[in-house]
Amino acid sequence: MKQVVQNYKSGELAVLDVPVPGCKPGGVLVRTSYSLISTGTELMKVSEAGMSMLGKARSRPDQVAKVMQSVATNGLPATYQKVMGKLDSYTPLGYSLCGVVEQVGPGIDDVKVGDVVACAGNEHALHAELNWVPKNLYARVPEGLAPRHAAFGTVGAIAMQGVRRGEPQLGEVALVIGLGLIGQLVVQLLAAAGVRVVGVDPDPARCELAERLGAAACGDPDSSAVEAAVAELTDGHGVDQVYLAAGGGSNQPVELAARLCRDRGRVVDIGKCRLDLPWNAYYEKELDVRFSRSYGPGRYDPEYELEGRDYPIGYVRWTERRNLACFLDLVSRGSVDVEPLVSHVADFDDAVDTYTRLKDGELKAVAVLFRYPEDEDRARAPEVTVPAVRRGGATSATTRSARTPVRLAFVGAGNYATSMLLPHLARREGVELSTVVTTTALSAANAQRKFGFAEATTDLDAVLGDPSVDAVFVVTRHSSHAELTRKALLAGKAVFVEKPLALTEDELAGVLAAVEESGNDRLQVGFNRRFAPILQEAKAQFGVRTGPAQLRYLVNAGQLQHGSWYLRQGTEGSRFAGEGGHFIDTASWLLGADPVSVYAVASAGNDDLQVVLGYPDGSTATVGYVTTGPSSFPKETLDLVADGKVLRLDDFVRASVYGSRRWVSSRLPQARNKGQNAELAAFVKAVRTGGPMPVPLESLVATTSATLAVRASLASGTPVALAGAR
Repeated sequence: MKQVVQNYKSGELAVLDVPVPGCKPGGVLVRTSYSLISTGTELMKVSEAGMSMLGKARSRPDQVAKVMQSVATNGLPATYQKVMGKLDSYTPLGYSLCGVVEQVGPGIDDVKVGDVVACAGNEHALHAELNWVPKNLYARVPEGLAPRHAAFGTVGAIAMQGVRRGEPQLGEVALVIGLGLIGQLVVQLLAAAGVRVVGVDPDPARCELAERLGAAACGDPDSSAVEAAVAELTDGHGVDQVYLAAGGGSNQPVELAARLCRDRGRVVDIGKCRLDLPWNAYYEKELDVRFSRSYGPGRYDPEYELEGRDYPIGYVRWTERRNLACFLDLVSRGSVDVEPLVSHVADFDDAVDTYTRLKDGELKAVAVLFRYPEDEDRARAPEVTVPAVRRGGATSATTRSARTPVRLAFVGAGNYATSMLLPHLARREGVELSTVVTTTALSAANAQRKFGFAEATTDLDAVLGDPSVDAVFVVTRHSSHAELTRKALLAGKAVFVEKPLALTEDELAGVLAAVEESGNDRLQVGFNRRFAPILQEAKAQFGVRTGPAQLRYLVNAGQLQHGSWYLRQGTEGSRFAGEGGHFIDTASWLLGADPVSVYAVASAGNDDLQVVLGYPDGSTATVGYVTTGPSSFPKETLDLVADGKVLRLDDFVRASVYGSRRWVSSRLPQARNKGQNAELAAFVKAVRTGGPMPVPLESLVATTSATLAVRASLASGTPVALAGAR
């Protein structure tokens, strides 16, 4: 299928051929009929992409702050590679469309194949021929409403949420500053609610359009006509509400709002304009400044948007989905007229030219629609079904010629895969990147372009059934690791799965059952720290241990950003369940044994943990996992004390051993190397030669069991013995 994309580093716009997105549970696959260009939001993004690196930094100081934080935590080389990789990727455009349901995922019963729906979301309602849209981001289009008009649904919901934030009442007077697409819709919604509207915009054509659509008067912000109209309509008191629907760097809109608003009036920011509030003016009138967050309640809440958990109507009357449906209803009944806003309709194949004309100012427009090709003879996709597992017979490791490349497939191509794994594999001799599988079309296309995969797809079954694929990398979100690993093992593939291997005991049992059923134990979990060169050398310098040891591992994990999927504990497990295996594995490797007991205590109100691991010879390891420490402190520090010696690791930058003589890794700090390259080399060698996996399966299971036992210990308040531990 085709999709409009942009490279944020170079500014290049393109229509790419990308894989069709998979139809996941909880959503529908929609074939687009019309999609709407947001001439404000999207053109701002397109313009930013054309800036220099310095210009990009100045326009997004929030992102610069995140980069500096990453440098402090992960070091400059790793941060640079991650940032450049992200910038030099194609990103999608679009967030408002209308289309036809082509496939229905499990759990969906409110629409069927063939229904017409309006869709929302900058990850789900893209300028693409097909989109997967979760339940709370689509609404059925009322019968008789033209698809080109229904494509306005998302921007209509944005305007509607802004109006709701202003709490207009019959007979009030409102001022709308900025008469672009959102401003024009706000004017109509207010007029439909019995509010008299004054509009402000420097473009006379937009002012005239707003007056035709219901505004009482409109004018230039510098003219006296606007002030005169406000004075006449309000008897000199000022407007009840001001809606800021303007963009740009001028502070004029907020100054004008203060001047024309009545005492204790309301100012609602819908757009993205400069907000240097003149303190005296806002204080003297005690103005109520409010923000309108996108389409309405539910926006940016992954449980609402991605998992389909609706808010009870008795508590949240107007969610983003209800706003979307309400706007479609108003348009279908003629209360809002969007046809006069359509300045241009372009064929989807002409998308790049259309964006270029808009950016250069050649095409003056309030709203632009992309029209997608119609094919009445196109066969409907069938209802999605759960694919049958391909069960492999007993497998054994095979030896292959050194000249025969190891063919790898990747399931998942997110930040970790593209910054920490694929760069090493793409330049490794004897490796062929066969296929990349993702649920979103563009991430697969990006990985194929950057790392040279032969194929990109959203069809996992095709990869598992491909006999030429030697090994499968599972680099997806935590909740899917165990099931994908199980399927790949049953298909007879060697498997490299990022941590964690499993989030529950049942998931771990399922993986082991697949090993037993298939006879395939070719499994590696991404516990990379034991492969870090600096830690390998420090262990060698420490020498053979003869007596029990005490190990202390402090992990300064830090706070997660709001909205991070790591915070979805209901589906993705706790932070420690997802990450703790790294530290338990490292401790066990240093101590040369698997843990036999786990005792955990937690701080109240946060994710801070102390985990004490017991080992067969009486050694103990304490993992302190804290989220409340300062970002200026190193992320990982480790001390191992035994036999009158101390091994110290400082965040994979420096290591030292103290004993009869002292060894220090380097007088100069080294770049952090946490062992990914060496780990991948060991895995590829094992696949090629048929030799043993880099880490024994028993150790992988023991580490996973110990990680899972932390939850049980926290629940019981007592130590947990690991049954069957060696």
